[in-house]
Amino acid sequence: MANVLLVEPDILLGKTYAAALEIAGHRVKWRRTAQTAIRSVDAKSPDLIILELQLAMHNGIEFLYEFRSYNDWQTVPVIVLSHVQPALRAVSPMLWEQLHVVAYHYKPLTKLNDIIRSVDRVLALAI
Repeated sequence: MANVLLVEPDILLGKTYAAALEIAGHRVKWRRTAQTAIRSVDAKSPDLIILELQLAMHNGIEFLYEFRSYNDWQTVPVIVLSHVQPALRAVSPMLWEQLHVVAYHYKPLTKLNDIIRSVDRVLALAI
């Protein structure tokens, strides 16, 4: 059982993703903004982050830069689950590697089972 931080601003999607991850056996902290996500990891460091890039006030990239500025959180794997087209990843592959983004899912084409498989695969590699 892993501690997953889900950063998803949409209420319906957040509830849906959190429920699916919990059914799959993970503990989930769901946060809707970058600020609340950063505050929540102070109490318990996540084993994995699932992140939407389109967030209010601070976007997902800004969240990752701030998150990675803390030594304890530099290697926590991140799965991007976003409405932002995956072509963004091709613009700067080194950026994604530097920010330790291990998977990228484009929401319109991603099923819940795809997310669960991705989480399980990433966590299995981290062991």
